[in-house]
Amino acid sequence: MKAFVLHSFGPPRSLDLTDLDTPVPEEGEVLVRVHATSVNPYDWHLMRGEPRVARLMGTVGLRRPAVRVLGADIAGRVEALGPGATGVAVGDEVYALTRGGGFAEYARVRVDELAPKPAGLTFEQAAAVPLAACTALAALDDGAAVGPGRRVCVNGATGGVGTFAVQLAAVYGGRVTGVCGPHNAGLVRSLGAAEVIDYTRSDFTRGGARFDLLVDIAGSRSAWACRRALSPGGTLAAVGGPAGRWVQPAGHVLGAAALNAFVPQRMVAADVFTPPRTARRLRELAGLLAEGRIAPVIDRTYPFSEIPAAVAYQEAGHAPGKVVVTV
Repeated sequence: MKAFVLHSFGPPRSLDLTDLDTPVPEEGEVLVRVHATSVNPYDWHLMRGEPRVARLMGTVGLRRPAVRVLGADIAGRVEALGPGATGVAVGDEVYALTRGGGFAEYARVRVDELAPKPAGLTFEQAAAVPLAACTALAALDDGAAVGPGRRVCVNGATGGVGTFAVQLAAVYGGRVTGVCGPHNAGLVRSLGAAEVIDYTRSDFTRGGARFDLLVDIAGSRSAWACRRALSPGGTLAAVGGPAGRWVQPAGHVLGAAALNAFVPQRMVAADVFTPPRTARRLRELAGLLAEGRIAPVIDRTYPFSEIPAAVAYQEAGHAPGKVVVTV
């Protein structure tokens, strides 16, 4: 099979189109013929081995990449079953959230990392969902942190996670405020935001509004500053932050979680890669997608041969919604 392989940390040109043996599914796994994948910040953090503190934590590899074939989002068709793989059959159309493997023609996927592809969606649309939407769900505490009348602020409302967070919070009955640039205000309103704050003109932490839940994706303000925008019993869900070579965005997320023990509000970091919760979240999302209650926002679609260009574009940080790849 063809796959883009990361032999060493570096820029997108470090991704090398290579011939590899088609993987054989192991216990509890299936082999998926990948029809589409998408690009996430998670991919280029692994590609560059940044932030450097993640190398010491063992999440990206110390001197060499821990994940050689990137691509956390997978949409495709089941080609073979490994021992003990139940609840799925050869020929099933599925979508999945894995720690890597999507930048290839075939991928091994655990059965607790996948779910049936949402009805009515193309493979490209389905591939735009897993990591971004599951992260948004985690930030919303699988909907438990949102309810009718609760005020929700999404800081960084136009990226992959942000576009899903706005939609999901609105679906669960929250009154949503999105923080974004002026050119994306219309998009954020169309996703269900009742209010939009232009970050180039206003600091949402000093505007006087108080939120029951603040989903902080952009990380443009410190966790301590974000407390000003929270109600007395509010929650800050830290998802991301400004990119940096050494500590960020891990420092912002971990710093928010560390603050939890010292403040009355709740400070949490979104927990995403947690099978079998992954499969449950994908099934819930599939239902909402099939009903048209949420929808992926896709900025650009690239062919498989242009994965390095797709990663470079996503890494630039200006994509409204998702960057998708047809395999």
